[in-house]
Order: sequence, then structure tokens, then C-alpha cells
Amino acid sequence: MNQASLRRLVSGGEGPSLELKRTTGELRQGLETVCAFLNTAGGCVLFGVNRKGIVEGQQVSEQTIHEVTAAFDRFEPPAVVQIERIKVSKGREVIALSVEANREGVPFIFDGRAFERIGNTTRKMPQERYETLLLDRAHARRRWENQPAVGVRLKDLDREEILRTREAAIEQRRISAGTSRKVEDIMERLGVLRDGVITQAAQILYGTRFLPDYPQGKLKLGRFRGTEITGDIVDNKQEHMHAFAMVREAMAWLDRTLPLAARFPKGTIFREDRLPVPAEALREILLNAVMHRDYSDAGGYVAVAVFDDRIEISSRGRLPSSVTVEDLLGPHQSELRNPLIAEAFHRTGAVEIWGRGTNRVIDECRHYGVAPPSFEERQGFVIVTFKATITETAAPSRPESRPELRPESRPESLDKRVLRSLGGRPLSRAELSARVGHKGVSGQLKKVIRDLVRLGVIEHTIPEKPNSRLQKYRLTTKSRRRSR
Repeated sequence: MNQASLRRLVSGGEGPSLELKRTTGELRQGLETVCAFLNTAGGCVLFGVNRKGIVEGQQVSEQTIHEVTAAFDRFEPPAVVQIERIKVSKGREVIALSVEANREGVPFIFDGRAFERIGNTTRKMPQERYETLLLDRAHARRRWENQPAVGVRLKDLDREEILRTREAAIEQRRISAGTSRKVEDIMERLGVLRDGVITQAAQILYGTRFLPDYPQGKLKLGRFRGTEITGDIVDNKQEHMHAFAMVREAMAWLDRTLPLAARFPKGTIFREDRLPVPAEALREILLNAVMHRDYSDAGGYVAVAVFDDRIEISSRGRLPSSVTVEDLLGPHQSELRNPLIAEAFHRTGAVEIWGRGTNRVIDECRHYGVAPPSFEERQGFVIVTFKATITETAAPSRPESRPELRPESRPESLDKRVLRSLGGRPLSRAELSARVGHKGVSGQLKKVIRDLVRLGVIEHTIPEKPNSRLQKYRLTTKSRRRSR
């Protein structure tokens, strides 16, 4: 750091990642802030700059540096602190102490106490927060998902779902085309079968029997009249199922429950049905809820609640210690609570592992012309809320008519659902099948895709090789213009 970069850094004043101290006479307070930065998002403490941002510098001797570095021994666990000396005038220097957020060694303590940074203030960390960080640290070493599944045998897993994962992963080129169709081999490739032992990740991803050992494999769906959960229950459904089924079932239920606003864009024979919020955004949040929740809590679940003024999707568990609600609104690093579960979804092409999911949801909503969702932590749950006017009430759900079990039950709306699904990035047939709630690529879906291509509504991404296994589909330029 030179004088110019120092003055640029100071010009913004103190904040979540910068603390100013006039001299090392405030060394203890400065190192408490370093501890706070280690436990949050990293930052820098400057000695030799007053609170008004005036760079004064101080006399710095070898003894000064020795006192500063010796104080580093009071951090537990040992912290990596970068120390710099910046000459600002004759005989006067600024000392800069910089740290990065530590994702594996949290929580840090200094002189036996943990600290955190809130805005431009350093404070002692509440005991509850400290204990949460300790649990996160333990979880990083011994995750719930990679422990053996209690009483689960291969015959208790959904073989068809495992094979669908293989097929989708091959199509996405995220698993070798030569991968055996043997269930055990596929599970080993996914890391959910280890030395012949079925992991709890496998149970969550593919289990068919959840009670009594895995009650947390629960999906709750509810339509409430009015704006409060105390309102009349129009539709209420609770069922145990594996993670892939949860996403399909929840999306199918939302498709039945949410009202559609119909219009006929000029120049097309297709009616355009619009949900109150984009289906792709709902699906992304559902995927996040299923992949990143805390499965160690046996009383946990994923819930979708529809009110007259909003849609709420909630899942048990807090955000990772290094991620805040505010971070979700912009670019951020992906920190996975359940990397095996997330990787299985990633292999199928359902998600990326880059921390961009919430950003895509926000962009999708803006493009759709609706407000982005809000994110919050409340009573041990992460809750995502889409504001929407829900004017229609849903009829009671009928499990025997689940769309994912009877993919041809609504062929008249399949073309519209395909078009809605293609509102974002290009998708393969397998991906489209999952988006519209089918368990596999049905004959009806193939026909709809062929018809839409023939009519010029959608197009191949590899037109010169229409039968390529890498083929995907997207809306044509004309279709995109008409949908805006």
C-alpha cells in the first residue's frame, strides 16, 4: 500500500471493513476489531489516522512493531494478519493490519473473547452467535450429510431417480457417458455411497422411506386466505419425500395454486399465461431451500405458503456464518452446507455452484416486471418472500393426480409451460422435463418441442446437429421480443 492508495482507502471513512486508530496506544481496541473482521468479512485497521480521516502518522520503531506482532499471539486459533508500514511524512508512518475472512477457522477470539463487526462498530459477539459459529466449524469437519444413513438399504432408495440423475448428468457432460447404470456405481460417482455405506445425503436425495428416522424430509404446502397464517386454510398438504421430488412437487403445486393472467401477444397463435412471479425464480429459490437447509435438525422442513399478498418459501437453518442477508442481494461466494447434495443437483444441470442463484432470481424478477424477493432469517429459518397479488384460491390438492406421476394430465398447457421455462437460459430436453414437472422426457413433451421448433417459436442451440446429445432449446429472437 502506498500513500495514494492509503488516502483513497481512508476517504470513505470507517465502515464494515475499515477501522481508524490515531496511534498504537489503541492497540488493544484495534486488535479487537481485527478479531471482528476475522469473524465477519475481513478488513483493515489503520494506526496513524484519526477518526476524521486525517492521515497524521506516528513514530514507528522496531519496538513498536515487536509489540504489535507479539499481540498476535493472543488470537485463538492463530490468525494470519498482514502488517504494512506506509511512510506518510518525515519520521511518521501508518501501520496497516489487514485480514481476510476465515471460512474454516471461525470463530476467532482475542484475549478470550469473540468480537464481531456491525456497520462501523466493533462489539462483543453474543453467546448465541458464538455457539452458532462453533457449530459451523464442527460441521465443516464432520458434516451431517456424509454420515452413515440409519437403517437405510439400497432397496429403500428411488432407483428411477438415481438413473435420471445419471442421464441428466451425462447430457450435461458432468459425468462420463460410460458410467455404469448400476445404482451402486452411480452413487459412488456422486460421493453418496462410501465403501459400500449409504450416506445420509443419499437418503435425502433418493430416499423413499423417511419415518421414523428421517422426519426432516418433509415438504409443507399451504394456501391461506388473507394475509396472515391465522387465516382460513384453503389448501394444506404435508408429505415426506426426497429432495428431487420436493422441487417437482412444490413447483407442480404452485402451478396449480397460483392464478394465471392470460394474453395473446401480437403475431403468435399461442396464449401467454403469466404467473404472478416468474416460475424460474420460484424454482431457483426452491432449489436453494432444498440444497442448503440444515438437515441435522430432525424437526426441520421446507415450506411453501401462499397468501393473498405474497408467496413465502422457507427452510430450516441459518445462513452460513460468512454470508449475510445483504450479501444475497449482490455477488457473493457460494458456501455450501451440504456439498454432496448440492453437487448431485449440479450434475443434473439444475443449478450452478457459483453463488449466483439469488442474483439470477433478482434479475429474472426485474426482467419480468415484478419486485425482487426479500430475504430474511427468522426463528431459525431462512425465508424468501415474493410480493404478489393472489386473487384466486386453490382447490384442495389431490395427491392421486400429481403432475410428476401423470405427466400427460395437462397436455393442453404443456406448450405454455415449456415457453415459460425457456424465459431464461437455454435448456435441454431433460431440463425442460424437470421444469414442467415431468419425471422423464415424455412423448408428449417431445412432440410439443418439435411443434414449437417447426413454428419458429423456439430454436436449437446446435441447429446443424439437431439430434446432438448436447442439444438445447431457446426462444427465438422474435419470440423474446413479443414476450416483453
